[in-house]
Amino acid sequence: MNFTEIGLSPELLQAVLDAGYTTPTPIQEQAIPVVASGRDVLGCAQTGTGKTASFALPMIDKLAAGRARARMPRSLIIEPTRELATQVQAAFEGYGKHHRLSTALLIGGSRFAEQERKLDRGVDVLIATPGRMLDLFERGKILLSDVRILVIDEADRMLDMGFIPDVERIVSLLPKNRQTLFFSATMPPEIRRLADAFLNDPVEISVAPPASPAELVEQFLVIMAPEDKRDALLRLIVSEDVKNALIFCNRKRDVDILQKSLSRLGLDAAALHGDLPQPKRTETLERFKTGEIRLLVASDVAARGLDIQGLSHVFNYDVPHHAEDYVHRIGRTGRAGRKGRSFTLAAPEDGKMVAAIQKLIGNEIPVSTVADLAPAALDFEGGERRRGRGRSASATRTSPERTRSRTAPVEKERADPRKGSDAPAPRARPRRDRAAPIEPRSGESQVAAALPADPVVKLFPHPAARPAEPRRQPQPQPDEQRVVGFGDDLPDFLKRAPRVAARA
Repeated sequence: MNFTEIGLSPELLQAVLDAGYTTPTPIQEQAIPVVASGRDVLGCAQTGTGKTASFALPMIDKLAAGRARARMPRSLIIEPTRELATQVQAAFEGYGKHHRLSTALLIGGSRFAEQERKLDRGVDVLIATPGRMLDLFERGKILLSDVRILVIDEADRMLDMGFIPDVERIVSLLPKNRQTLFFSATMPPEIRRLADAFLNDPVEISVAPPASPAELVEQFLVIMAPEDKRDALLRLIVSEDVKNALIFCNRKRDVDILQKSLSRLGLDAAALHGDLPQPKRTETLERFKTGEIRLLVASDVAARGLDIQGLSHVFNYDVPHHAEDYVHRIGRTGRAGRKGRSFTLAAPEDGKMVAAIQKLIGNEIPVSTVADLAPAALDFEGGERRRGRGRSASATRTSPERTRSRTAPVEKERADPRKGSDAPAPRARPRRDRAAPIEPRSGESQVAAALPADPVVKLFPHPAARPAEPRRQPQPQPDEQRVVGFGDDLPDFLKRAPRVAARA
């Protein structure tokens, strides 16, 4: 089947052909006729399968007849992230270039005034993130009584990001007589409950097993000691033919640290996470898409909805806490018929999270090694990882050695009556000289030497290696002025007797 057999209008069909598409994907083939008929849809399909076109194409034909009124959008699309909302708007503008439909984008990090002006002119397709949508509604800038089509995209991601209460409130403000399209990559019980509450006799469409990775992505698992993770990443960047790559970290702070370290080595790397202002995020993505930036270090804010043409590699610098995020991370590569490669860097204490990922995808991830780095084995029985340590918190709390070390000094003082010089002196713990230079780890200089930058700056420099700032000298304070009293000289006005008014 091709797009000419689905029943699209000639203008819309021409726009699809101009975009270079002739054959619909499975989700598009099944969803487009159902959406065009006016039925509610519950769709489950992985990222990169063409979900956006599956609802955008029939919506354009349905909205071609009619006209939007000021502050009253005719359709509403809710997206979890700003990047995904921007991408959906670009899809509507591309597919609807032969139609006169107006679109508006309501996302955080942008000025309210510009968004309000677009709403005042009337909007056919409104694409919004939940937070900014409710902000403008509470300001009285949007009326939702004319919404006829509602799209909730990436519902499981909204659940992870805590947007479900906002989504429920937005849905409660919409008219009951509407068409609802609900799309999600996975279908956990909470998402199923929301679908049952929002949809009216929906048609369920599932084109792929939930949380199944793309077949064109070659997956590899590299297990090493935690302190060797940075060396492993550098060696993989050098040894792999990396055209462009996404590097995922679990925390925003680690994103900034890793990006700065790669930049110091001369690699063209940039950071992307939720704390960056929207203009900066948009500029970074554009530079990455155009090839100006080769490496993009990102948090999971970039795991959904980013369509990077020809992305060759994905590196999971941290094993994701949620197994579903692994599928979405590596789904950024291996798109549009192109092959991709993904590497997950795991420490031994990441065993439980790796096991959850392999259980979700139904396959074991092949284990790979990195030259000159000692391989390690996963610990599937260990407890939760402590922050900043590679040991389990439960083992640390219940360790008998640590328990004895806390009580040993007290017991020794009670049992040993010796005092003074006869008592053995406690063994002094050697103190680290904070001003001493930090020696590079084994193998790091060899990896850095293979990179193009010269001279090479060591990764993650310790604060002690930075030049010390001169201390501020205390400013001299003025002498305190002595308070002088009357002494023996009493003023005359104090010697006078007070006057008492005569009574009548």
